[in-house]
Amino acid sequence: MGVLIGLAVAIGSLVSGYVAMGGHLAVIWQPWEYVIICGIAIGTFIIANPMPLVKDTGRAAREAITGTVPKRDHYLSILGLLYALMRELKNKPRNEVEGHIDQPEESDIFKAFPSVLKDKDLTLFICDYARLIIIGNARPHEIEALMEEEIATLKRDRTKPYYSINTVSEALPALGIVAAVLGIVKALGAIDQSPTILGGLIASALVGTFGGIFISYAFLSPLANKVKATREKQTRVYVIVKQALIAYMNGALPQIAVEHGRKGISVDYRPTIDEVEAATTTGGRAEDLKEAA
Repeated sequence: MGVLIGLAVAIGSLVSGYVAMGGHLAVIWQPWEYVIICGIAIGTFIIANPMPLVKDTGRAAREAITGTVPKRDHYLSILGLLYALMRELKNKPRNEVEGHIDQPEESDIFKAFPSVLKDKDLTLFICDYARLIIIGNARPHEIEALMEEEIATLKRDRTKPYYSINTVSEALPALGIVAAVLGIVKALGAIDQSPTILGGLIASALVGTFGGIFISYAFLSPLANKVKATREKQTRVYVIVKQALIAYMNGALPQIAVEHGRKGISVDYRPTIDEVEAATTTGGRAEDLKEAA
């Protein structure tokens, strides 16, 4: 919603200011100039990036516009699942715990938190390191280093759309000049026409420069930053899991280990201790239990 509001304010300010200065909107409405700019930008974007990244960039833009980031309830579900899983690791023999890890989709623990279970990457991350804990030979500092390396790789992969969008944004002013040059070429072809016609053609050509700069700095560049912030918030859940599991490996009780994870949540979405206690003692958030039903 914030993206749409910001874009509406930007375009509204542009149009109202231009009209207030006595400008005519028909002059800046040159659709073929925008076709040239946007078409070249899309084409070079596809050339420069593999198709999986092209598709992921579309998903990242949609997530940024809709604000798809973990909220308080999702963090509570993660902490609740970790607490239940660590209790199993602490109190049950290895053969009983392995079933939850090897087949999480069949596990009562994971099924109690469907919002976490449907995130396949996060579920795999939790199960992989729970399996290493069961093996028992790995040292906590070694597991922590491995987790940090994997999280860094995940963050790097998930923020690639930011760099791809930002690259196109940086190129757009130059593409606007390309459209403007083509417009000037067209105007020079009509050099024998009246000053009124020639002036209109030159004005239309200059719209290309305006369009490239406006789309770059008023839309794509802010969108790229929004994509980066959104994807970084999405990868934050892995840090929460890491902190809780490492605390457990270092000897903390499940309740204390969960608190280590809670402290890593941004204050905007961080649940209170009482909320975490309620989520862990009831075995799941109300939203998750309703979804599971």
